[in-house]
Amino acid sequence: MSPDRWTDRLPESVAERIRIVADRDVPSAGRHILYWMHHGARGHENPALDAALHAAAALARPLLVYQGLGGGHAYDSDRHHTFILEGARDVRVELAARGVTHVLWTGEEPRRPTPLSALADGAALVVTEDFPAPPFPRWTEILAGRTAAPVWAVDTACVVPMRLLDRAFERAFAFRAAIEDHLEERLRRPWIEADVDAPTFDRADLPFPDVDLAGIPIEDIVARCPVDHTVGPVAHSPGGSVAGYERWEAFRDGGLRSYAARRNDAARGGVSRMSPYLHHGHVSPFRLAREAADIGGAGAEKYLDELVVWRELAHNLVFHRHREVESLGVLPRWARETLVAHAADARDVLSSETLARGRTGDRLWDLAQASLVRHGELHNNVRMTWGKAIPGWTADPEMALATLIELNHRFALDGSDPSSYGGLLWCLGLFDRPFRPEQPILGAVRGRSTRRHANRLDLDRYAARVLPSATVRPLEVAVVGAGLSGLTAAQTLHDHGHRVAVFEKARGPGGRMSTRRDAEWRFDHGASYFTVRDRRFARRVASWRRDGLVAPWSGRIAVVERGSVTAKDGGPERLVAVPGMNAVCEHLAADLPVSYGTRVARIEPSAGRWRLVGEEDADLGSYDAVLVSAPAPQTAALLEPVAPEIARQAAGVDLASCWAAMAVFPRAVDVAFDGAFVRDSALAWVSRNSSKPGRPDPEAWVLHASPEWSREHLERGADEVAARLLDAFREAVGHPIAEPDRLVAHRWRHALPPDPRSESCLFDPALRLGACGDWCGGPRVEGAFLSGAAAAGRILALRPSGGQGVLFG
Repeated sequence: MSPDRWTDRLPESVAERIRIVADRDVPSAGRHILYWMHHGARGHENPALDAALHAAAALARPLLVYQGLGGGHAYDSDRHHTFILEGARDVRVELAARGVTHVLWTGEEPRRPTPLSALADGAALVVTEDFPAPPFPRWTEILAGRTAAPVWAVDTACVVPMRLLDRAFERAFAFRAAIEDHLEERLRRPWIEADVDAPTFDRADLPFPDVDLAGIPIEDIVARCPVDHTVGPVAHSPGGSVAGYERWEAFRDGGLRSYAARRNDAARGGVSRMSPYLHHGHVSPFRLAREAADIGGAGAEKYLDELVVWRELAHNLVFHRHREVESLGVLPRWARETLVAHAADARDVLSSETLARGRTGDRLWDLAQASLVRHGELHNNVRMTWGKAIPGWTADPEMALATLIELNHRFALDGSDPSSYGGLLWCLGLFDRPFRPEQPILGAVRGRSTRRHANRLDLDRYAARVLPSATVRPLEVAVVGAGLSGLTAAQTLHDHGHRVAVFEKARGPGGRMSTRRDAEWRFDHGASYFTVRDRRFARRVASWRRDGLVAPWSGRIAVVERGSVTAKDGGPERLVAVPGMNAVCEHLAADLPVSYGTRVARIEPSAGRWRLVGEEDADLGSYDAVLVSAPAPQTAALLEPVAPEIARQAAGVDLASCWAAMAVFPRAVDVAFDGAFVRDSALAWVSRNSSKPGRPDPEAWVLHASPEWSREHLERGADEVAARLLDAFREAVGHPIAEPDRLVAHRWRHALPPDPRSESCLFDPALRLGACGDWCGGPRVEGAFLSGAAAAGRILALRPSGGQGVLFG
């Protein structure tokens, strides 16, 4: 039987929202009804849930509601995952009360496929939300192609169902007129929940382990997921229907009537801040619209215009043109033409990191970006000015749109929503008309000056709202070690509004990314280069490249064995920092308080906090939390008295030692490579340091000994080691090499871990103590970055006791 033959038996409020993606007969082997829930995460006033319940009753099949976090969305982060999981916790309770089984897949193992296809393959019917923004239309089509079951997509987001309108609208007044006949009756219609007797799905039939949302802290689940840990959760905006309606009721009763008068002043608040809950479906837009209409008045009228007309105008556009919404092709012709005509106009192009961190120098814009980074939201009125500034800081209109999407979707709790696309594209002319005379860069697109906006806004008051961290008070965090891992953690925490102090025993930052200065020469005597495999690291590296901080090393790479040289082709691109490998760490440390030449001797408990003590009992201050980013043995020694379990795990990591010799030759060494992996030798790797970009030095080489040789000769003198490694170099290349003008050696007592821990970091949330480094998660530069990000994520997930605080309310 084809299910479309009995959709007319459904309540009209449900049937009118169903779009049949795959019109098929119900397979006789179908064992259950599958509801793939992603943007309608609520157990009430949910037409997708009601459709699935009615189908389950009609077909006498059990209903299974599945939520998954393993799809690999481009902007997955701690912020988004936490909000979604908090919503899943609420919806599970709601569904259990209705006798419906809810299961969750978190995607903690990135190489393991999600169970969604397998669940759909065994279904009699698949129901999901008709969420129009990328990538969900494509994912729904893919799923429909992998199952023999019929597939329904149900509109759970719009008061006026998207499918009732057969085209997209370019202006709000036209859309308002088009929905007028549909709106009034639906605005007042009470929602009647499905009251049917559907079989219950037995969890024992699940092909995967369900996540225990009641028994496992959400922050622990998130920490294990391979997501962007540098974007932290927002403590004052927890996800879920319970929190969503608490916020709505506070606004409805205390702010709705004055909304029309107060909504545009970002320094004073006055907006509902409901968009994250609407985006994820934690609250019913039908209830919000119904209750606002019941209250009436100028404030409710304006709120309804934005909730229904402007919000659903964007949904309508994305629904009909979802394949274009990330391109200029979705803009009206006049906007495309004027932006292209001004594409060559002079611009002050800034890197993505400069923009993401709010370091443009424009106070209003930087405050707006701080609001996004720290609180996951922008005041509606400020968002328009924020977005209009970006074309002037990006290379062309296409990059402006890409940057708008990147910044919004990455940080905003309502990122990737159709309304987000509508607002971002409005900044480039969507839903608008031409404005004359034309101006540079934007052309005939409406301008919106940050300077003029700042003149009508109390910036100091606005700053007081957005600069504090998302927690009740900023945490004070000590980071021990100024290598890449520690500095990544410290910068992330700093950007989220926490107070960070970094302590480094060396004279400068870098760790194994240090650059050795010897007289007038410089050597990358630790990490010679790095590669990029993980997209989270790739995002940061792309910005460093734009700033000239990082450049590709096109040196010839080979494998050398006793005079035999074999070119080593292919593999990932090799990158280096410019002018030395420590430049990346210097960049990260630029706006952080770092105490160099300071060794932390011990950590002591002090009145519920942690006191750091330096050499000769120097008091280095007390802190709410401490992260140690030293090599594993040093970490174990420092933490053993206060965090013995972390110390035990760190002590179990073996770190290989490495001797490095640095040589400057009077003329070019006659070899057909610039870097080589050496076999059957005391050496493991050699590199022509002077072949790297930004190194105008003479013929300089770094010779790294093998771990075995280094271990055997660990306690020998540096001069003897340097001479032996130079001899090994000559032996490896198979011909004489001139005596160097300068030859020195450096011992890395703790270098690469042969077998690093699988966790990205170690952390005890009860103690607020943690450890990170390339001995966690991966022994490369990328691994160090990701470990520091993960450690920062654990700190950002801490929620000090106290009130929730209100940002814009």
